[in-house]
Parts: sequence; structure tokens; C-alpha cells
Amino acid sequence: MRMALVCGDGLPVSGLLTVFRNVVDLAGAAGLLSTPIPADLGYSWRPDKPAFYPRGAASTASPPWLDVTDATPLGDGAGVAEELTAIRVAVAAPEQLSTAERARLRDRIDVLAGPYERHFLDWWERHDVDWVCAVNMTLSDAVPVTLALHRAAERRWGTGRPGGVLFWDHDLFASYAVHEGSSRVYPRVPNEFTPVPNDPRLHRWAVVSPALVEEGAGYPTGLRPELVPNVLPMVPAETSTRHREFLAQHGLADGRPVVLCPVRMFRVKGVEVAVRLLAAVRDVCVGRDEPVPYLLVFGSLGEDPEYTEEVMAAVAAEGVGDDVRFLDGVPLTSGRGQDGRWLLDEADLLRVCADSQGGVFFTPNRPDVESVGLGPALAALVDVPCASTTYDARDEVYGSDFVQIRVDPRAPAASAAEFADYLAAGRRADPAVRLRLAGNRISVRERFPDGPWRNLLDQMAHAVTAGRRAPSATATTP
Repeated sequence: MRMALVCGDGLPVSGLLTVFRNVVDLAGAAGLLSTPIPADLGYSWRPDKPAFYPRGAASTASPPWLDVTDATPLGDGAGVAEELTAIRVAVAAPEQLSTAERARLRDRIDVLAGPYERHFLDWWERHDVDWVCAVNMTLSDAVPVTLALHRAAERRWGTGRPGGVLFWDHDLFASYAVHEGSSRVYPRVPNEFTPVPNDPRLHRWAVVSPALVEEGAGYPTGLRPELVPNVLPMVPAETSTRHREFLAQHGLADGRPVVLCPVRMFRVKGVEVAVRLLAAVRDVCVGRDEPVPYLLVFGSLGEDPEYTEEVMAAVAAEGVGDDVRFLDGVPLTSGRGQDGRWLLDEADLLRVCADSQGGVFFTPNRPDVESVGLGPALAALVDVPCASTTYDARDEVYGSDFVQIRVDPRAPAASAAEFADYLAAGRRADPAVRLRLAGNRISVRERFPDGPWRNLLDQMAHAVTAGRRAPSATATTP
């Protein structure tokens, strides 16, 4: 089948896209998906990502299995970014609007939706698309674009053509409490301006956690979301030349553990907490005459320049500049950059981490923004320890018996000592610790099975090949 990707992140690399890559690997192995996949990554409607608005960064190379458009349906003239931002802010707090202001807001949304509807229809026709995977497009980052997506889907598939839109949501309104200053970026619940998946003829709706299933079940729609857990990466079994070259290129000395911070450079991800935790671990290791770990931070430095400055200030204040490497965006597929240096993807970085007897830091600084949080799962895949702050979904996703170091950002010394204990145990191959971490791996494989995604892909492909309308999601009465 031919699938297109529409992602609401506005970024060339992110955790959502990395998981999508894992899905593509799964589908490709089963012979279910044609590549390259045409993709709109949301550059043109995310002015809050200034390094990539409106066409993406010229230096960003797409992997061969992804064909990324740089279309700008609204152009990039004066006022476009301001209007997109103003609509997002208004939609987040509609109770503050008068009746007349609400009517004007609907008109403003319609004006922007028209060019995107035409863009989607022409783009899908050009690539002969059967299904669209719409990632985090239920959130209200750009409701004109989501409205256009719904309208274009009705025009393409509403008369019985097989296929449609798979809305794949990693976050929903209530559970994604991102703030700008003191104001929420998203409303707590859907409102009259926020389209949600609602048509069993055209839409499938998948979410990544039981909590999101429960939240989505309360939305004003006749569809109930399906639980489809994230697909985890396939980590190389052995070290290769590219791993060794990467270590040399980044000045990573042999014998020092490599700790991964697999998150975006985005305020709620708590990279500054990871930096302070690294400093505390360094102090412990120096006091014990043990090797000090490196910290490799995944995210793009241009996503949130103000926050990046704060993280860099924390690095300077803690004196860990020689121990931190900012990778500035981990690619979806490993390859050489324009300068010939290796850029490793998540799976390859996990191989490097495991070979060094390293670990993972996952330190969100708010409890109410992570619906899953894959950092602990990535650590479990390669039997290394994970140090994590507390967040609401952690125990629901991983279970209370999952072995991890619990971090108090206000007092990291105790968790730093415990993490250093795990690093030392890894170097001496302590059998008790190895058994505990192997238990994590078994648990994660059970909690993130490939089966639900494989079944969903089979159903979507069958709907196309059988030439009939897509199977509906479970319908309920709104």
C-alpha cells in the first residue's frame, strides 16, 4: 500500500518520527508498504519552530525512505506566522471569546484551511496515496491544517475509495500540559474549533497508552481510539566500523560509559535536569576513582533557542562541558553528514551505549506531559540502567516492578550514587544486576509488542487490496 505521513511536530527528527521509522521497518519486512513515503512534517504551520519554519532547514537531509515536501500552502509572507500563532492561542482558551469573536475565529480558520485542503488533495493524488498516517494532528497546534486534513479526506475517500486517514496520537489535550509562560498551549478538552477523528468510514484512530484510550473515549465523537503500543527499534547485535568512527569523531574515550539523553531540546523534556544529574554522577565517580560517563543529548539545538541557552548555561555552571555532546538532532537512519562524519540513529546509539556499559537519563521536568516516555524502554532493550524523574504515566506504562533509578531533581546526589553503582556493576558483570536488567528487557518486550501494529497494518493493506472501504474503528454513541 502507498502511505503518506503528516506530522504535527514541525521538526525533521523527533521521537514520534523515530517510532514511525520503526513502524516502517516492521511494515517493510512484511512487504506491506511502498517507499519512499511522501511526508509533510509540518514545517509550514509551526512558526514556533523557527529553525525549520516554513520549509525546513537546508542542511537537513531526509533518509532515502522518506520524501519530504517543502510546500508552503500559505506562502511565507508577512503576517502568516502571526496569524497561525494567534489562532492557536485563541483556540486554547475559547471561553475568553465573545460570540462575535468566535464567529470571526471560525472565518479566520476557514481562510487558512482552504489552501491546505487543496495542498493535501493535490499531493495525495500526485503520489497515489491509499492511507495517510497523521501523527499528533488531533492536538491544536494548527487547527486550520487539521480541519483541511478532515475535509480533504472526505473528498478523496468519502465516496467509497478504499483507504483513509490513520490518526496516530501520542498526546491528547488534557494529558499534554505544555505551557508558554503561565498559559496552556492546548485546551484541556476538545472544543468547537478542534476537529477530532469522527468518521468510521474514513478514519482509524490509534493511541499509544491506556490513559489516552480513556481520555479519547470521552471526546465528542463516535470513534473510540484503539490502543496500539509503540514499536521499539531493532538494535544491531554487534559493533561495526561506523560505531567506532563515531566515537573517535566525537572524542569519546574508550573505557568511559556513554549515557544517552534521548529527548528533544524542548523545555518540558528536562535536559537541564539531566545535565545536573551528570554533574552529580561525575562527582561520585571522581571520588571513587571510576570512569566518568559522557552524556549524549539527542535533540535539535534550533528547536527552542531560548531553552537551548538555558541548557548551555547549566552545562557551564556545572562544569561538564567536556563530558556532554549535543548531537543536534539524531537522524532517522544512520549515514554520513555533508562533512563526511557519521550521524548515528537511535538504534546505533543504543549499541554504542550498551557496548560502553552506559545508561539512559530520562528526566522530564513536569509530571503531566509524557503519555509513555520511551527512555526507560530504550534502556531496557540493551540491558542498561535508566535514571528517571517521576511523571504521571511512568508506573502505568512500565509497572511498579520495573527497575530504574528514581531521580529527585532538587537533590540528585542519592540517585547519582545509585546510578554510579549500576555502572560499576555493569563493568564487573555483576550477575544479580544483570538479572534485574534482563527482567526489564523481558517486561518491555511484553509491554511494547509488535503485534498490534502488525495487525493494524494488515487490516489497512487488506482494505486497499480488497478494494473496499477501510474497516471502521469501534463505534460508540457520542
